[in-house]
Amino acid sequence: MQTVGQQPARVDKQKCPCIARQPILTRDEAVFAYKLLFQEGFEGGRMTPEAEGITCATIDTAVTLGLDVLCDDRPALIGFTRQMLLEEYARLLPADRVIVEILKSVPGDTDVLEACCRLRKSGYPVVLGNFEPNDPREPLVPFADYLKVDQQNVAPEASTRLVQQYSKHCKMLAGKVEKREDFWRAKAQGFHYFQGYFFREPQRMRARQIPASQATYMQLLQAIAKPELEFSEIEKLIKREASLCYRLLRYLNSPAFGAASQVESIHHALALLGEREIIRWIRMAATLVMGKERPSDLVLSSLVRARFCELLAPKVPHGKVDLFLMGMFSLMDAILEVPIGILIDGLALDPETKAELVAGKTGGPTPMAPLYKLMVAREAGDWESVASLGKQLNLSLYNVAETYNEAMRWAHHVNSSA
Repeated sequence: MQTVGQQPARVDKQKCPCIARQPILTRDEAVFAYKLLFQEGFEGGRMTPEAEGITCATIDTAVTLGLDVLCDDRPALIGFTRQMLLEEYARLLPADRVIVEILKSVPGDTDVLEACCRLRKSGYPVVLGNFEPNDPREPLVPFADYLKVDQQNVAPEASTRLVQQYSKHCKMLAGKVEKREDFWRAKAQGFHYFQGYFFREPQRMRARQIPASQATYMQLLQAIAKPELEFSEIEKLIKREASLCYRLLRYLNSPAFGAASQVESIHHALALLGEREIIRWIRMAATLVMGKERPSDLVLSSLVRARFCELLAPKVPHGKVDLFLMGMFSLMDAILEVPIGILIDGLALDPETKAELVAGKTGGPTPMAPLYKLMVAREAGDWESVASLGKQLNLSLYNVAETYNEAMRWAHHVNSSA
């Protein structure tokens, strides 16, 4: 597989493939895999539909970017049509990194049965997507490792019966789990895995304050938001947390940073970093540490969002709004399980950035609302909104796709080396 450091394949700028991912979580909310959502391009004022003809291009894009970047070293769940199964497109990717999802439209005929048999013998896990009661793909169940049940289209009673009938033979995956209540219900029904963004909406937060264990990190974020940095204050705060001291020294002593001499103290480290890099490093380190008890997708996505907005800053007029901070803090309420109002009240952020963060959650009109919405739409694979918002911001789909891909590479590097 091509790595991030290799020269990427040539891409047609008129048909730039776009890939989004949706997390699949375990019962304890650890990220198990990612469902990849493909879209080839934008033509004639509308998004071109997903079809068999684009699968080679999108898989090639996955290979070019690297499944490690796209899925943070987790397996990729990829949908396959009948023709794709028969032509064995799955073999373009390694068996230990891919879960083959057989789409609802695929019949359980003899040719498909034989293709599933070959997949199993080659070590490729198989999931029957959007499985329903009396599903015509019933003959494929013996070859399936997972059955995915759409929680929005299958009634709870029918969903429970499917779990009872098939869970002894297959792992059960609940699809379209959009709310916390959906997760609780599917978990009680006996599902093993859950696909959706339910965990990104903080729960039971009205009376909750910032956890005491996170106070140092919040104080650090507040310290770097001041008009003038006080190095002595930052040094004192970092020294309170052994994990931060370790991360900082490890970062500066790594070959990637290229320090001329060994870094032996926090004071020396801060002097080497300089003001701009201190701000950047604290933002990243604090986010990584604060998110360690939450699903890893939250931290990874906050880094992707931050870098995505930062890279677009030269192309989008943004006044005094810190776009990197806007992207990173857009998920901080879910990471800390604290309301956004309480979160930003504890920080000396500029009023413009505060307003954008609040408006991003409430949908209020602000100058940066289109960029905030673009960030969320691109992440979720809402391609029609991506195209519309990109046009509003004078950004081509190619610009958006390339910028987001670069943000994913950067975030994966930061996350994996932390």
